[in-house]
Amino acid sequence: MQTQTKKLTVIAMLSAVAYLIMVVGRIPIVLFLKYDPKDVIIAIGGFLFGPLTAFTISVLVSFVEMLTVSTTGFIGLLMNIISSCSFACTAAIIYKKKHNYKGAILGLIAGWLVTTTVMILWNYLITPMYLGYPREAVVELLIPVFLPFNLLKGGLNASIVMLIYKPLSKALRSANLMPIVEETSMNSKKVLVKSILVSSLIIISCILSILAFQGII
Repeated sequence: MQTQTKKLTVIAMLSAVAYLIMVVGRIPIVLFLKYDPKDVIIAIGGFLFGPLTAFTISVLVSFVEMLTVSTTGFIGLLMNIISSCSFACTAAIIYKKKHNYKGAILGLIAGWLVTTTVMILWNYLITPMYLGYPREAVVELLIPVFLPFNLLKGGLNASIVMLIYKPLSKALRSANLMPIVEETSMNSKKVLVKSILVSSLIIISCILSILAFQGII
């Protein structure tokens, strides 16, 4: 019972943090597209407690967002849940099956690729209704606008999770709030160095991909 209470406490904390950084951390990128790092917190929740937790936090945060700061109504709610879950739940499923550093990297990269692909499809289906554009006009935006945005968003989210997951999970264990036993096969310094290197590679790959899709390189 005590363990369950601690788990619910951590999930509530993560949900609150995800909502707060969504409110204060939204950065307009292009058209109506904005980047915010809430998926980072949602993915960390999934790493700590599994994909169902990632889904739960995603729904909670997206619903409160719809009721408070969002102007997109149910369509925005649906798109937010799909975007967050395609990244965070994918990463959490893989990490749950392969619960080590390599599994974390594979999960985050898979989440990055899945959310990019899924959001291109959903932008094609939903954006004409949202913007009132003809579908042909939206199709013309898929490669130069939506694809680079989702590559950037997923790459940033994956990189940030890699950098902060270990320190955050250790802080939760130190506060006696996390009953999960973490892998200890690598020391903290090696994990940090590898995380920085992998995060840098993801960001560089993301930037090069965006430049390529924009026809700059």
